[in-house]
Amino acid sequence: MDEARDRSYPPGPVADVLPGDAATLRAAHATLRGERHGLRALWPFLGPAFIAAVAYVDPGNFATNIAAGAKYGYLLLWVVLAANLMAMLVQTLSAKLGIATGKNLPECCRDEFSRRTSIGLWLQAEAIAMATDLAEVIGAALGLNLLFGIPLFPAGLIAGAGAFVILALQQRGFRRFEAVITGLVGVIVIAFAFEVFLAKPDAAEVARHTFVPGFEGTESVLLAAGILGATVMPHVVYLHSALTQHRVVGATPAQKKRIQRFERIDVIIAMTIAGFVNMSMLAIAAAVFFGSGLNSIEDAYASFDSELGGTAAVMFGIALLASGFSSTSIGTMAGQVVMQGFVQRQIPLFLRRAITLVPALIVLAFGANPSRALVLSQVVLSFGIPFALIPLVIFTSRKRLMGELVNSKATTGAACVVAALIITLNLFLLWETFIG
Repeated sequence: MDEARDRSYPPGPVADVLPGDAATLRAAHATLRGERHGLRALWPFLGPAFIAAVAYVDPGNFATNIAAGAKYGYLLLWVVLAANLMAMLVQTLSAKLGIATGKNLPECCRDEFSRRTSIGLWLQAEAIAMATDLAEVIGAALGLNLLFGIPLFPAGLIAGAGAFVILALQQRGFRRFEAVITGLVGVIVIAFAFEVFLAKPDAAEVARHTFVPGFEGTESVLLAAGILGATVMPHVVYLHSALTQHRVVGATPAQKKRIQRFERIDVIIAMTIAGFVNMSMLAIAAAVFFGSGLNSIEDAYASFDSELGGTAAVMFGIALLASGFSSTSIGTMAGQVVMQGFVQRQIPLFLRRAITLVPALIVLAFGANPSRALVLSQVVLSFGIPFALIPLVIFTSRKRLMGELVNSKATTGAACVVAALIITLNLFLLWETFIG
C-alpha cells in the first residue's frame, strides 16, 4: 500500500509526502499491523475531528451561547449538551463515509444522484459556503476591532489575509496544518477556562440545568432552536468525509474497521472539547450577564471589562479572533471539497478564499451591524442542513457503499431521529424569523 499523499489538505491523489506526514503515516500503518498499542496507536489517527470541531466553536456559537446565558441564565445548558451529542453522531457518520468508500460526501452525491440533482446540490452548497464565510470573517474582524480598535472593514481585510497564511500551511503537509488548527482551538479552550475561573458560575445550577430540560416561554424555545439548529454546520459535514477519505487508507475491511474505531475516539475527544467551550460560554454569560439586557458580542466585550476586568475582556477578544481565523480557513477548504466533489471542478484555493471574502467585506463596508449579520448568516446556513444530512444518512445505511462499516439499524434509527429533529428545529427557526 502506498503511503504517500498530496501536499494539500485534505489529502488528494498519491504524490510526494513531507517528512512529518510520512512519519505519521508510517506510525498509522504500524498500528494497523498491530505493532503499536495504547496511546501510541491512537496518536497518528488524531486530527481530522479537531479540524471539523472548529465549526462548533465559530463566531456564530459565540453569539448564540452568550445570548442564551444573558437572557435565560443557565436554563438552556441542556440544549448545548444535546446539540453536542448530536454533533458527535453526525461527524462520526461523515468520517466513516470517507473511510469506507474512499470518497467524500459530495463525490458520493455525484455518483449516486443524477447530474441535475448534483448541480442543484452544488449551487446550494456554494451559497452556504458564502454564508459560512460571512460569519467567520465578521467574527475575526470583530476580534481585531475589539482588541486593537481597528475599523471593521480593514479588520476584515486583515482577517482574510490571516486566513491566506493559515491555508498556505497546507503546502507544508497535513500534520502541520492539523497542529496549527488544533493550537487555535487550544487558545479558545484556555481563554474560556480562564473566564470560568474569574466568573465562578454556580456549580449547582450548572449541574441541574445541564441534565434537566426546561423552557421559559416561547422565546426560550426559539433560542433553543437556534442553538440546536445551527450546531451541525453543512460545510463541516461535507468536509469531515474528505478529511478521512485518503488520510490513512485501510487495505482490508478489518483495517477499515480499526481506522473507524480510532476516528470515533478522535470525534469524541474533539467534540467533547467543543462542548466544553460552548457550555463555558453559556455558563459565563449566565454568571456575569444574566438580566443585563446584553444583546451583542460588542456588549459582551465591554461587560467583561467592567465586570471581570480588562484581562477577561482581552481573553474573550483573543478567543473570538482565534475562532474567526481558524473557522474561516476551514470554511474555504470545505468550499473546495464541495466544488470538486459535486461538479469535478477546482479553482486555486487562494482564488476561492478571495471570492468568498467579498460578501463579508461588502457587509462591513456598508456598516451593517456585525452581530446582526452573524445571526442572519446562521439562518441562511439552516437552509443547507437537510441537503447534507439526508444524503449522509442514506449513504451510510447502504451496504453496497459501506461494506462492513454500514450503519447498524440502531445507528440508522438514531441518525434519522437526529436529522429529523435538526431539520424540524431549523424549519421552526426559519418560520419564526420570517413569518412568526
